[in-house]
This record gives sequence, C-alpha cells and structure tokens, in this order.
Amino acid sequence: MLDIKFIRENPDIVKNACKVKNFPDVVDELLSLDVRVRELKTITQTKTAEKNKISREIPTSSDKAPLIAKSKQISEEIAADMAELAQKEDALNDLMHRVPQIPDANAPIGPDDSANVEIRRVGTPRTFDFTPRPQWELLEMNGWWMPEKIANICGTRVYALCGELAELELAVQTYAIQKLISKGFKYIECPSISKPQTIFNAGHFIGSDLSVMNDDVFMLTDTDRCLAGTAEIILNSLHTGEILTDHMDEILDEDQLPLFYAGYSACFRKEAGAAGRDTRGIVRVHQFNKVEQYVFCTPEQSDEMHEQILNNMCELMEDLELPYRIVANSTGDMGFNKVKQNDVEAWFPSENSYRELGSGSSIGQFQARRTNTRYRENATGDVKFVATLNCTGIALPRALVPIIENHQNADGSVNIPKKLQPLMGGRTKIGGKH
Repeated sequence: MLDIKFIRENPDIVKNACKVKNFPDVVDELLSLDVRVRELKTITQTKTAEKNKISREIPTSSDKAPLIAKSKQISEEIAADMAELAQKEDALNDLMHRVPQIPDANAPIGPDDSANVEIRRVGTPRTFDFTPRPQWELLEMNGWWMPEKIANICGTRVYALCGELAELELAVQTYAIQKLISKGFKYIECPSISKPQTIFNAGHFIGSDLSVMNDDVFMLTDTDRCLAGTAEIILNSLHTGEILTDHMDEILDEDQLPLFYAGYSACFRKEAGAAGRDTRGIVRVHQFNKVEQYVFCTPEQSDEMHEQILNNMCELMEDLELPYRIVANSTGDMGFNKVKQNDVEAWFPSENSYRELGSGSSIGQFQARRTNTRYRENATGDVKFVATLNCTGIALPRALVPIIENHQNADGSVNIPKKLQPLMGGRTKIGGKH
C-alpha cells in the first residue's frame, strides 16, 4: 500500500496511477474519509479529556448530580463517535488497499500487454530443415507424459512427467538453484501452504476483503490455510515487523541489506481467467514448480537490484541456449503492486513467437507497508520501510517447452544444453527411441 501522507500531498499522481493501471479511482473518497477519521480522533480525544476532568471533580463536588449526568452524556457521545470512527477506519483501510502502486515514469503507458515495449533480443531463432514438432507431440512420441491417465486421476490442467523429461526438469531446477547460490542467494525450500493473510500481504489483490482471492487461490476447506501460487508469498513475510505469538518486533539493520533469497516451492493456481487457453501441453497448469528470486533492500538500491535479478534470469536463458527477448511491461499489464516489470520471453518454435517464461518486478515499499518490514538507517537512526523485488529464477514445466522445441531433432530426440549435461549423467540428448 501507499503512504497516506503521500496520497494527501500528491492526489493527482495517485489518480493518474489509477487511470493508467486501469483501477477505479477512489482517491477523492479516500481523502474525504481520511479527513473525517482524523476529525473523529480529535473529537474523541477532546471529549475523553473533558470526561476525565469531570470524573476528577465529582468526588469533591457538593452537587454531584449535574456532573454525573454530564459525564454520562459525554460517555454516550464518545461511544457513538467511536462506533463511527471504527466504521470509517474500516472503510478507509479498504480504500487504502484499493490504491495501486505508482508506476515508474519510464514505464510504457497502455491498457494491456499489447502496449509492452521490446527492449532487446538475444540469440537467433533456429531455422529447422524439418517441420518442428510442438511440445505435446514430443511428449507423446517419447512417452514423457500420460495426460489421459492423470486427467482421470487428478482432473484437468494437471500433469505428470515421465522418464528422461522428468530428469531434465529436475536438472534445470537444480542448475537454476546452484547458479543463484553461487551468486550469493540464500536458498530456501518454501512451504506451499500459507495463511490467506500472508498471500494478501504480498499486494497482488485489491481491497481488504480476503474473499477476493477465491477465484485464483486454492483454499483448504475447513482450515485457515490455502495454497500459495509462488514462493514470493512466503519470502515477502520473512522479516515482518508485526508482533506475532512467537515473533518479536523485527527491524533490520541497513548493513544487512540487500538480502537475497532463492525460494523454491510447488506452486498452485486456479487459472480461472485462463479458460480455453493453452489447453494442450504443459504451459498452463494448476500445479507447477518454481525457483523465485526475492530481494529486500533500501529504496535507493532498488534500480540496481532490479537489473541484477533480471540479468540472472537472462543468463539462465543463455545457459539453456534459448533465443529470448526482454520487454518493458505497460502500466496496464504490470499489475496492482508494481513500480516496473520486465518480462523475459523465450522463442516457441511451435507458435512462431516469443512467450513469457518469467518476469522481474520492482515493488518499492508497497509490500513492506503491508508486512511492516523495516530497517534502521545508519546515518540517521531513522526506521524506514524496505523496498522489495522479485524475479523468476525458473518456472517449470513451462520452461521445458522452449527447451524441447528449440533443441529437438528430426527423429524426435532432444539435445541437452551443454550446461545441463553434467546433471544428466553426461548424456547429450534424450528421446527419439520410440
């Protein structure tokens, strides 16, 4: 969320953010409520002071009845004011959670991904001397999956990889983790089960009603838990300043920043908005595995950290020998909580186009305000909110699609990228035996 002081002082900037990000403009209503909340706080403080003064006078007064009546009247007024204050504070809190993050001044302005801007391309799409097979044909002919059986057992948009492709998936995941560890990231195997509030605190959903997540998040019936869609959810709350039952108030030292985490988890998403899209193959599924980069830093370090984690993903694309491009996401495509976002898109031969494999996002202090994650500045001793960033390390099985499509041979076999061969027992290719 944004700082209420910033909204008061910069309403036009916030209104513009609502406009370019395609969210309802609630700024005027929010500021009106803010005025009333502050007014009610002053009123209740004044009346409470008056009531306390009367209470001190009653014991020594020769005529107590009028004072007692006056005290009772003020108590009733305070109760009514407090009831209104609670209602207005709840409404203000909801509106505060409906105001989007301010996008970077250099972000492309547009309604959706059609306004994204290509920054650069790396590598040249391969020219095949045969008709390349799409992912599902390679999966089928090599016996690398069992879609009908798994659909009967588990339902649709669920997958199970078999044999050598399952080994390759593990090799890609392991390589990505090892690469990030070598760059100073702390590896964390994150749980997939979370509290709904933890997901909400990551700032992907608007408003204060947690039920807004129901279309995207798998809730665990009759529990206070749900399944997280990314390790970012867990990593975001690692240094919360909220006082929990077994966790005292935490404030990071500036010298600790930046903090780098590589979180791995199984991820779960309903994909309710993807009906009819990518119904074949393993691009869009309910359960997948992902390695996520996550950074806590000072706001001044944020731009540098953004480039660093984005470059890590780009390096991985090159290690996997994939042609790819980087795009700057438009204001209408970057989402509710982001300052800026860059997608990394790999070449999909079967579609003759680039498709997103992951993204790097600067969140500013938006998430930190929700989790109360702070640090103490060295120079001043002031306590400030950290900035947070996230970027895909690798998302599987989606990343397997460009790997097997770009590296396929005419007989259906797939060449293994050189950097992965040691993790595949020295093999140089898989498949092509059926």
